[in-house]
Amino acid sequence: MAIETGTKRAIFAADPGGSRGRRHLEAPSPTRNPFRRDCDRIIHSAAFRRLAHKTQVFVYHEGDHYRTRLTHTLEVVQIARSLARALGLDEDLAEALGLAHDLGHTPFGHAGERALDRALHGFGGFDHNAQALRLVTDLERRYAGFDGLNLTWETLEGLVKHNGPLTDRAGAPTARYAEHGVPEAILAYNKIQDLELWTQPGAEAQVAALADDIAYDAHDIDDGLRADLFTLDDIASVPIVGDIVRGIDEQYPKLEDGRRVHEVIRRLITRMIEDVIAETGRRVARHKPSAAEIRAAAGPLIAFSPDMQKADAAIKGFLYPRMYHHERVMRVMGDAERVVEDLFAHYVKAPGDLPAEWGAGAADEVARARRIGDYIAGMTDRYALIEHARHFATTPQLT
Repeated sequence: MAIETGTKRAIFAADPGGSRGRRHLEAPSPTRNPFRRDCDRIIHSAAFRRLAHKTQVFVYHEGDHYRTRLTHTLEVVQIARSLARALGLDEDLAEALGLAHDLGHTPFGHAGERALDRALHGFGGFDHNAQALRLVTDLERRYAGFDGLNLTWETLEGLVKHNGPLTDRAGAPTARYAEHGVPEAILAYNKIQDLELWTQPGAEAQVAALADDIAYDAHDIDDGLRADLFTLDDIASVPIVGDIVRGIDEQYPKLEDGRRVHEVIRRLITRMIEDVIAETGRRVARHKPSAAEIRAAAGPLIAFSPDMQKADAAIKGFLYPRMYHHERVMRVMGDAERVVEDLFAHYVKAPGDLPAEWGAGAADEVARARRIGDYIAGMTDRYALIEHARHFATTPQLT
């Protein structure tokens, strides 16, 4: 059973009028609901602007048409709003979560995160999800009355938990945090404002997580083809993509290559979105859940069908060796990791080279290391390279 588009609000949708509110009390806006206000605050933040010059897969100077963290974020937002609209969810909350989901990423994408995590190993490590929470609750300094953006509980909860619960009911770390524990930044904030780390996230956060998966799959295929890391015939070996390619070739047998690729990408996005809508419709018809029941459930309500889960895994299984672990990409990212490691080591030895606002107020070694980590995490790719060239005799070209 598919859910019809344009239908009434789902009973499990977040209600902006019933929000659990903000940490710091503020007068309501006369023109915007709380979730719309969250979107606007994120868009106007410095951290959001910096996404324009942070790596998705390819470093910014490799080409103007590759995705950056910002363009990826906007694509996630578009998909999240489409899903939320079709499922009767709150589009503004889904947008806020899409806008915020990558705010905590370092320069040079996951390579920078790996390097910063190693550098901070003795000081709690680094996690981009925890860093996003720190940015919106502390590090953004824009408002007279509070630090951070003072977002609603629903946006903060969805930001932290969009990939699922972080702990079990007893507080023991689960899933990705089972081995090393939940980052201290999340635990510390959770003592101030309980985000219910053991429950499933709300439906809008589940939508944002799937929108991220869909955007990654489709647009990384597009970027990989543009970079000549593989061909359309190569990726057509993945069943769902092969089906789409054959359908296009039958309908348009003489289509030029550029349009052919675009048709593949847009049809893949459409098919994945429609699958989520249909599968969620089946689950809703079966369980008829309330918002509270969604959070108490053993697994997500918003999901791919079993067949699409296999297709998603097959796409990622193709992209990991052919793109993310391609020799060319790994070489550049290896150099990028060295840039981040060098910068961290330099600021530890020469804290006077930090800007005044970043070097002040660190009471001990742990606090100083975290401040250095915060400073480097906020850098764009090009600023990290500029800083490296300022402090070191040679800097990798990352090409």
